[in-house]
Amino acid sequence: MSFIESVYAKLKRHPKRIVFPDGDDPRVIRASHIFYEKDAGIPILIGKREVIERVALAEKANLDHVAIINPETSSDLPQFCKMLERLGRYKKLDVADSRALMLNPNYFAAMMLQNGQADALVGGMSSAAGSLLRPLIQLVKPLPHADIISGCMIAEIPDKSFGDDGVLFLADCGVVPDPTMEQLASIALQTALVARQVFGARPRVAMLSFSTKGSARTASTEKVAGAVELVRQLASDMDVEIAVDGEMQVDAALIPGLAKTKMGTSLVAGRANVLIFPDLNSGNIAAKLIQYFGGARVYGQIVLGLSHPAAELSRGATAEDIASVAALVGLKAIEYRKLYPHGDSSATL
Repeated sequence: MSFIESVYAKLKRHPKRIVFPDGDDPRVIRASHIFYEKDAGIPILIGKREVIERVALAEKANLDHVAIINPETSSDLPQFCKMLERLGRYKKLDVADSRALMLNPNYFAAMMLQNGQADALVGGMSSAAGSLLRPLIQLVKPLPHADIISGCMIAEIPDKSFGDDGVLFLADCGVVPDPTMEQLASIALQTALVARQVFGARPRVAMLSFSTKGSARTASTEKVAGAVELVRQLASDMDVEIAVDGEMQVDAALIPGLAKTKMGTSLVAGRANVLIFPDLNSGNIAAKLIQYFGGARVYGQIVLGLSHPAAELSRGATAEDIASVAALVGLKAIEYRKLYPHGDSSATL
């Protein structure tokens, strides 16, 4: 069974409602059919019914058991506008302005997520980067212990000797350009918590650099080394088991023989399943390299630090990619309180 099939199998026991703001995109409509056919839950498409039905007919996609919501005619629109107007930054908006914003599918879907009318959200396929992140950050409450919103990707490598049976978590590959030491530690902790849920075992987190244990000393390597200690402290404060080490080069993180030579004894080196990059440049480049040169299946990005699961995909995502990521955020929603024991995922605006 492949990694993603194992995710579908887990989700089948606890189906979830996934809202898709890009509801009239042909790929999303095909993905919603795939998602339902896998018994993973109920897809919710945001958009005009007549448009979605026309696209579905052209795509030969069945819309049975797929919910369709048009923000313009939704009975929730007045309530959502009132909720929006209560937010500090929107208090000066008049009713027309709040209504115009809530008619944006990304905002409407984010409000559904925050209001508990969907278990998770998957979007970004039909809009520029950041168009989905803004409403998520503005409308969905952050986790109390997460001081930054970031993103992680999951890679399934053909060579099963890497990570856990070929599965690796990569972060941050899409959100924070140049994280501080504290932000890097938060990114590592959030990614490790997601990995713990998927693997069901202690995450092994490698904090990556071009240096291994002081072989070079720069402001960048010192930032990574300092973040290691912060992650350990944060994990201790939350009483979660996370193995973390660094700074280290990627070969020391993944190849046992080299790890022993470069680092000696380590719970992480040579067997890491979570890779944390020092900045967005290195993370984004690495994710695309392993995808296109290494033949990896790459899923994401999954948004970290929010009190409800969400994912923002690239505009190049396929229907299969979209359905797979929907399954992953659905899985993340199953035991959210266990994953984040000190969070409050039911908080309202």
